[in-house]
This record gives sequence, structure tokens and C-alpha cells, in this order.
Amino acid sequence: MNGEFHPIKVVAHPIHIENREGGVQIINSQKALDEYARCWTDQLEYWAAKTPDQMFVAERDDQGEWQKVTYAQAVTRVRKIASWLITQPVSVERPIVFLCGNSLEHLMLALAGMYVGIAHAPVSPAYSLVATDYSKLQHIFDILTPGLIVVDELAPYENAIQAVCKDLDTPVAVIKGDITPQKIKNPTLSFQSFWDFPESDSINEKNAQVNGDTIAKVLFTSGTTGMPKGVINTQRMICANQVMIHQVMQFFKDQPPIMVDWLPWNHTFGGNHNIGIALYNGGSLYLDDGKPTEKLFAKTLKNLAEVSPTVYFNVPKGFELLVKNLKADNDLAEKFFSRLQFTFFAAAGLAQHIWDDLDALAIKYTGKKIPMVTGLGCTETAPSATFASVEESASGVIGVPAPGVSIKLVPNEGKLEARVKAETVMPGYWRQPELTAKAFDEDGYYCLGDAFAYLDENEPQRGFRFDGRVSEDFKLDSGTWVSAGTLRAKFISAFAPFVQDVVLCGTNRGYISALIFPDWAHCQAILPHDLMETNEEIIAHFAVREAFKQKLVEFSNNSTGSSTVVQRILLQAIPPSIDAHEVTDKGSLNQRAVQAHREDQIELLYQEPLSDLVISL
Repeated sequence: MNGEFHPIKVVAHPIHIENREGGVQIINSQKALDEYARCWTDQLEYWAAKTPDQMFVAERDDQGEWQKVTYAQAVTRVRKIASWLITQPVSVERPIVFLCGNSLEHLMLALAGMYVGIAHAPVSPAYSLVATDYSKLQHIFDILTPGLIVVDELAPYENAIQAVCKDLDTPVAVIKGDITPQKIKNPTLSFQSFWDFPESDSINEKNAQVNGDTIAKVLFTSGTTGMPKGVINTQRMICANQVMIHQVMQFFKDQPPIMVDWLPWNHTFGGNHNIGIALYNGGSLYLDDGKPTEKLFAKTLKNLAEVSPTVYFNVPKGFELLVKNLKADNDLAEKFFSRLQFTFFAAAGLAQHIWDDLDALAIKYTGKKIPMVTGLGCTETAPSATFASVEESASGVIGVPAPGVSIKLVPNEGKLEARVKAETVMPGYWRQPELTAKAFDEDGYYCLGDAFAYLDENEPQRGFRFDGRVSEDFKLDSGTWVSAGTLRAKFISAFAPFVQDVVLCGTNRGYISALIFPDWAHCQAILPHDLMETNEEIIAHFAVREAFKQKLVEFSNNSTGSSTVVQRILLQAIPPSIDAHEVTDKGSLNQRAVQAHREDQIELLYQEPLSDLVISL
């Protein structure tokens, strides 16, 4: 969309390209990495001294009022909790494990651990509250050997703790509510018992021992097998990454950010990127108790109606729901855009029509577009690795290496496989040396598994676009390669808003087909309003099938050959299962696991004569 941007200082630094044998390329940022802090809590103490009364974090209490903590209050609270922690059976070898979601108490306890060199591991609540076989949680507990378990309320987590905690001496800290166990034999304690623990002089000595190599946290990410891998995050990684971000998003120097954020801390986007931006820049973080779902997004809207962010981060689904509501509510839109400087998304590709709608809204309410910057990173890179300029940012664009980052591009089946080296790259996976060895190449580059492509090979300084996951690509029986990641993104965009996600199939087959996980709200919206269908009834309805048929034909008409034409689709009534490893806790699909678990569905796609369930060209 044409239109001017609000002026903001975002710098995509020039790159240097070195060509090596075999088509290998080394792309380095020409900007060196600036100095960074020893540890996160040094920044907490810095801002407590410089702006003691500035709000650091806020969370709604049970009455719906914002409970606010200043930087000075946060340091006091962190030092008290750290004094209690050093009396407990916790260490790097026996870390704090958070089974609960984001909260003020969670943040204070995590920072207290960092203050005295005690690692923590935030684990997705879904592994305790949604899963039923607890296999992923058991795997995590076996790897971590926790010294302290943290929950927000005791009762919902007892089944999970009972199933996976072999050490019955491991205490369970409960943030609120009854601490009397009904099922578990572990000792339990209330946060109130250590919230104002007497400060110990020995924590200064413990804090002085913390350095860049100290493990701050272990973040878990699912691999192709579906079992979580524990990514070691050192203080060097998370501090250096914030300086990288600061050198690109230089406007943070002018005004500390104000953020309204829901993103879960068991993922690097919320737990490293967003907390770090607030903490490193003396900003204010309002904990959003909403989620990007039809049922819970009302809470997010309430928060945004009260607090106008200066920067806003979300996943694509969150932006989709936000745009829908901003269009319908002038007061909300005026409040949201009143001081907004910058937006950013991660975790998946943002459909261009949603991006265009957001630009149009910004122009309507502010006169200019609000910069939306794109990039690429992962848990293993803490997370940021590349950023685009404001002008180049578009769906699929990932930009150039951030300061201090070296990208290695290796030819692989017609693509350029990307690998990365930087001070922000993990030292390895926690207690999984075999996986660590496989993750790095002979030159010490971490193998992302992603493919990059130049936006314009004649102008390499413009940077790169995402070219799919190398491991997801497959060959048809003709020998034609299918770039699954690229095709998947185009497919979802073309089928918007009716598709939540898609799995492309066709390995050693004659053509591409797809298993589709529908967006139920949008599919329901095209049906008669007096009908209340089950998932099975919705996908069988004539109106829904016709809508998908039309989209399939339009997509085929815009395709260029066998590697981009999807000939058959099959709508899935049963959502992806976390127990079957089909879906990660953040909602992204494990493509291989879905295909393995739904072999019968794939056979229907290739069955002759054609099954009545399949929609075909």
C-alpha cells in the first residue's frame, strides 16, 4: 500500500558478502555489536537508580485493577526473593520450573533466580492442562530434574505433577489460592511465605559470580520428532540480543516503550524479546490477560482501550482479530493509534491483506502508516538474527543480518540453506549432547533449517525473503521439488479467512494435495445464523464446500505448474492433537507428525474413485 510512514529510526545495516567454494556464501553485518550488560538484572538495577518511580510491570488483580510495580520496587522484591531462593534446593542443575503462564509473581521469581545465578525453565501450561498423557512434560522433567515447581493455582496442576514428578521432595510454590494438596505428596508453600523474605547479605556475593556464561533459563522447543528440546539461554545470549535489537530499533533511545503484551514467556518471542525490550530500555510492560482467540480476545481489547501502547507485538492471528475490531470501534482505534510508533509480528507469516488493512487504519487515524518491521529468529538465537528496513518490510521478507550476526548460505537442493553464528546463539541443548552435535556445522554455525532467497540478486543489500523450511520440502513422483514452506504461505493467504493451517502432501505422488484445518469462526459465519453445527456438519455443509472449491479453483488458476498446483483438499474435523505431537503448545503444526498420524486421511486424497469427502479441481 502506498503512503508515507511515520518517521522512526530503524536501521537495517549494510552487509558484506564473501563467496566461497561450492556456492557457499558468508553474509556478515558491517556493523559490529555494541557492548552489552553482564546480565539482565544489571539493567533492572540501572533503571531503578536512574528512574526509580517509573513503572516496570503491571498486572490486573482480582478486582480488575492494575497492580503496578516500579523499577525501584522490583529491585527490592527481587533481592528479597533471591534471599529466599538461596536457602532452597535450587541451582543450575536443579532449576525453577514454571508450569504456569505469565504473571507478576512469575517475573519477579524468574529475575530473582537470575540475580543469584539460579536457572529457570518456563514450560507451556498446555503440557499440564491440555495434554492428557503428559509425555512431553515427563520428558521435560526427566531432562531438568527440577528443584522447585511453580503453579498459579494448585488444583489444576495436581494430576500433571503427580504423573511426572518422581522426586516427591521437590516443593511446589503456589501463587494464589489453597495450597492444601489433594493428590500430590510434594510439600507445598504459598508465595506469601517468601514474598517479603528478609534480605540476605550473601546475595551480593552470589550476584557478583554471575557472568555471560551463566545459564539464565532453559526454553523448550519442539523438534521434528515432537519431543521438546531444552535450549540453553545464557546471560550473554539474552543481553547481546537486546543490544542487537537496540542497534536496529534505535528509536528506543528516544522514549522508553509502553507495551501491552500477552505473548507467553515459555517462548522466546515473549520471554526474551518482549520482556527484554521493556527491561533493557526502561520501559513499562502491561501484562495482557487476553489471548488471540475469539473467546479471550475481549480481554485484550479491554486492556488496549485503557492503555495505548507505543510499540505493539503480536502473532498474525492476533493482528487479524485486532484489525477486525479496530474497523468496528472508532474509539478503540483512536486509543490504539494515539501514540503507537511501531508494530512487529512473529511466529508465522502475516497475510498481506491483514497488513494492508492495518496500514489503511493507521492512515485513517494518524494520517500515515505505522512502521511494521519484519525479521527472522528462533529460540536457539535468543531470538533475533535478521531484520528488514521499514521500506522493505512485507510479508515473507526477513531482511539482513543484525549487528554481530554472520549468516552462512549453503546450496541445498536448489535452495540456499541458512546457518547462523553470533554471540546470541545457544551453546547447545540442555543435557542432550547428541542433538547439540547435530545442530552445528563444521564451522560452528547453527543450522537453522530455513532457506533464504535474495529479494533481488542484483541488489543484495536489500536482503532476503524466507524461502521455506528445508526439511518440509518434498519431491513428486516426477522428480519435481515442491517448496512446501513457500507454497503453504501462499495457500493460507489465498484461502483466507477460512484456513487456520494446512499440511501439504504429495511425497512420491503424482500431484500435491492438502489436509486443511479450517478457521471455524469464519466457516461458521457463512452458514445460516440459526444453525448450530458440529465440526463434522460444518465441513460437510454445501456453502462451506463451495467456498473452498471456489478458492481451490482460483488458487489453481494463479499457479504455474505441478510444483505449485494443489489438486485436492480434505477438510479436517478433528483439530491437531498435542498428545499426538501434531501441534506444538504455541499452535504451530508439526507437518511430519500430522502426516504420520493421519495416513488414512492422506490415502483418501489419492483414492480412486474420488471420495465424496475430498474437494477436487
